[in-house]
Amino acid sequence: MKKLCLFAGSVLFSTWSMAQNPLSVHVLNLENGLPSPEVNVTLEEQKNGKWVQISQAKTNEQGRITALFPENQKFKNTTYKVTFKTGEWFNKHNKKTFFPEVPVIFQTDGSVNHYHIPLLLSPYGYSTYRGN
Repeated sequence: MKKLCLFAGSVLFSTWSMAQNPLSVHVLNLENGLPSPEVNVTLEEQKNGKWVQISQAKTNEQGRITALFPENQKFKNTTYKVTFKTGEWFNKHNKKTFFPEVPVIFQTDGSVNHYHIPLLLSPYGYSTYRGN
């Protein structure tokens, strides 16, 4: 029962964190159907035609980063890029990959309060979409 309460509390905290922060990501390994912990992820904003890094984090044991956007900055209607450092992750797991990183460029328009970017990953392919 204690483990169930801790798990429920963790889920509620993750849900609350995602609701408070405008950007979250999730990485799942399609090869085994499991989350991908310890994936380095960067967030950049496009300013005057150049990419400026504004945040960096690693996925947790569930393959998630629930709050990727920096707390001290305003989330703008602009173009952002999330880059998943997949080559590093596969290398740590003694696997080869065709993709050393997966950049996901997206535009925000203010139509929703929270953007979620899942990455479904395998050594030779990936898929991503706008989640919720």
